[in-house]
Amino acid sequence: MIELEHLSKNYGSVRAVRDLNLKISRGELFCFLGPNGAGKTTTIKMMCGLLHPSAGAIRIGGIDIREDPIAVRRITGYIPDFPFLYDRLTAAEFFEFTGDLYKVPREEVAREMDVSFERFGLVEQRHVLIKDLSHGLRQRVIYAVTLLHKPRVLFVDEPFIGLDPFSIRMIKDLLKTKAREGMTIFLTTHILALIEDMADRIGILVNGNLAAVGTFEQLAAHCSIQGGRLEDVFFSLAT
Repeated sequence: MIELEHLSKNYGSVRAVRDLNLKISRGELFCFLGPNGAGKTTTIKMMCGLLHPSAGAIRIGGIDIREDPIAVRRITGYIPDFPFLYDRLTAAEFFEFTGDLYKVPREEVAREMDVSFERFGLVEQRHVLIKDLSHGLRQRVIYAVTLLHKPRVLFVDEPFIGLDPFSIRMIKDLLKTKAREGMTIFLTTHILALIEDMADRIGILVNGNLAAVGTFEQLAAHCSIQGGRLEDVFFSLAT
């Protein structure tokens, strides 16, 4: 579902991502792990079409992003670490606005709003201006609108920033459920315990290089760590 071939990104003399090769299957929940500045967000932005690679190829669902970026956007969703929302719209208006962007019929938008707002605990906030919502509720809104057009691939950059334990549990369970239903999910987070619990496979990026990729068990074996935690594997590879 996601194919990266010799992907690189340079900012002048700085090589942010270096010759990255990676394949991620349909329905896989893939977690990207690395120190700050390792190139994780840059990689996601390239896959979303927000940055142009310096070299290499990106295919999402078999579509080359250089050849047809609009087709890629139709089948993908992206939740950045600090998403932008229109503060002067209500939650319902923002949901409808997003549906219009993706040309989702208004009748379907209305049905999905009822389901999504119930799922995310937003029923009472339907007509509240986004600027008046708490950080946690704003995060729930962005998940609701991002899933509206039923993306086949979802990119999530640091999904748990500033969330309370209840919201973290809800988002974690949602992502696992979506992956079981066939959605391919590519996410980054620094919360190692959640990665251990969620990830089908883990990629560790260090200084723009993919240091290792595999299941937790495979990474632990690669580092000759027995009975350890992901934290031990990470520091073994990243330092």
